[in-house]
Amino acid sequence: MGRDAELDTRRLQPGGQRFPVGYAQHDAEVRHRHLMPVDCIAGRLRPGIGVEVRDDLVPAEVKVDPVIAAASFAAAQHVTIEGARRLQVVNRKGEMKGTELGHGTSVAHRARAYTCELLARAAKAHDIRAVRFPPALLVLLAGAVSALGFAPLQWWPLTLAAFALWLHCVHGAPSLKSALWRSWLFGVAHFTIGNNWIQHAFDYQDRMPPALGYFAVVGLALYLAVYPMLAGGLAWRLGRRETRPDAAFALSAGAAWIATEWLRAVMFTGYAWNPVGVIWLPVPGLAHLAAWVGTYALSGLTVVAAGALLLAWHRRWHFPAGIAVAGLALAIGWPLLHAADPALPDDAPRVRVVQPNIGQEHVADDGYAAEVFDRLLRLSGRPGAAPRLVVWPEGTLNYYVEDGYPPYWYDANPALVRAQIARLLGPRDAALVGGTALFFDPRGQVASAGNSVFAVLPDGRLGGRYDKAHLVPYGEYLPMRPLLQPLGLSRLVMGDIDFAPGPGPRSVAVPGFGPVGMQICYEIIFSGQVVDRAHRPRLLFNPSNDAWFGAWGPPQHLAQARMRAIEEGLPILRSTPTGISAIIDADGRLLATIPQGRAGAIELPLPPAHPPTLFARFGNGIAAIVGLFLALAAVALRRRSR
Repeated sequence: MGRDAELDTRRLQPGGQRFPVGYAQHDAEVRHRHLMPVDCIAGRLRPGIGVEVRDDLVPAEVKVDPVIAAASFAAAQHVTIEGARRLQVVNRKGEMKGTELGHGTSVAHRARAYTCELLARAAKAHDIRAVRFPPALLVLLAGAVSALGFAPLQWWPLTLAAFALWLHCVHGAPSLKSALWRSWLFGVAHFTIGNNWIQHAFDYQDRMPPALGYFAVVGLALYLAVYPMLAGGLAWRLGRRETRPDAAFALSAGAAWIATEWLRAVMFTGYAWNPVGVIWLPVPGLAHLAAWVGTYALSGLTVVAAGALLLAWHRRWHFPAGIAVAGLALAIGWPLLHAADPALPDDAPRVRVVQPNIGQEHVADDGYAAEVFDRLLRLSGRPGAAPRLVVWPEGTLNYYVEDGYPPYWYDANPALVRAQIARLLGPRDAALVGGTALFFDPRGQVASAGNSVFAVLPDGRLGGRYDKAHLVPYGEYLPMRPLLQPLGLSRLVMGDIDFAPGPGPRSVAVPGFGPVGMQICYEIIFSGQVVDRAHRPRLLFNPSNDAWFGAWGPPQHLAQARMRAIEEGLPILRSTPTGISAIIDADGRLLATIPQGRAGAIELPLPPAHPPTLFARFGNGIAAIVGLFLALAAVALRRRSR
């Protein structure tokens, strides 16, 4: 038999060996399943051997000698039918066609349905028992492996291969319902593994059992999997036309992924954690595509690359070759062409990032607020010849620093707290500190709180405040509190006062440093939503409390901050209580870090900002254009192949 382009050879002897056969015939079209390898099936098939023979499939005496691999019967294009003279075969439209065959002639594409039926009969005639690997287990495995490309492991080739396997399963689905089901299972495994760190947050919640965290991880994954499900369904419906995957299918899948990943970031306040494009950070040339198209479009292009890998497995080389050449050109060319940043003068402004290394387990300890404050002061250093911007983590200043609250709310005089901070600052220095603001109703009662950053000036005055706008549901506020609180549910952050959202991205003018953009903790993960575009900042400050996030959360959070630096062309300062704190330049490179579980401070000259990138100018409108381009390219390829 002529070897099919996508098949491999393995030998199984008949008699007791397990031959996975799974096929279904519907409207004269054979639907394939996942099959295992078989070699050398030979037998005589005649009407009356105990196998039901359709009237429209009347074989002569035949000998079938296939080479089949873990692909599909429906993909087999060249199977030798020896001894047959004329066959009635079914084409893809269900029309009956007569085909003249000579000895050793290969059955063409339109005879695939007949070939599949012959192979299944041959397996039964040789008493080779039928079994198949359940597609559900295959996509669950692929989804779990796909999460290993994110930090801290960064095994991005596995993510690419896992997405290729997912696309294979989607393309092989016999119906839209099956494609949706397989894609949803893929998403469940993908998000369960990738978000495993969420369980750790429940270890610090005294009102709910820590074991509830495991259910929270899976419950969130059950919802988030809806978005890969939609992407898989769209790819199957719009991109699947041939029995083998083609470039149009890969492009359709990429366009669908862009749309659904963006939806995941905006629906129900959004959860944009771990977009697929972030796996490319170890390959700077590819990661820097985000400066042009954004992370969501980069994720879609990653899915296209996975589709190219699938096509290469099927030995369709032209499209994979083009993708490989483009990828190598970017990976190799960007480091060679990228100009180094100019040297900074000795008196250039400097930044100092502080990490006190006090975790959530100590929050309830006596003297916690004073101990943290003292450690922050000691790690803040002393003024020098150059201006310094000293930054503290989210929520670590446990004293109120604003004036005007009712006296009983204060544990320390706010003016004295500010004075202690100002004592560490030189005349051209400033500090950005993470604390809490209170908001009162007209009756003088606390209505809500703000997760805030305060600018403290050398004279002890406050130079501005930023309030976190993108709050974490169930973390910083409890949705539907009147309904959920009686059920014993609570928010993860301790306290009974919900945080109120701020107005959105804002730049705070800091003397000597210009406009500084603020993105507190979780806000930094939202591509295209981190900068006040009317007042472009000189840098972004991302204070965070990653002590909740276990082992995987902090490196994943840092990776997403690096992607925002690439997208916007801005340096980013990250200060966290327990790590990972970092100074990130405008190319997403880590200039200095403080690892998890270590107290310390890092100080460097402020990295320069780049001119606004294409993405910084147009935001996720670029991602929409890329998605539309992929969809139109898929349509064009499909029409050309007709």
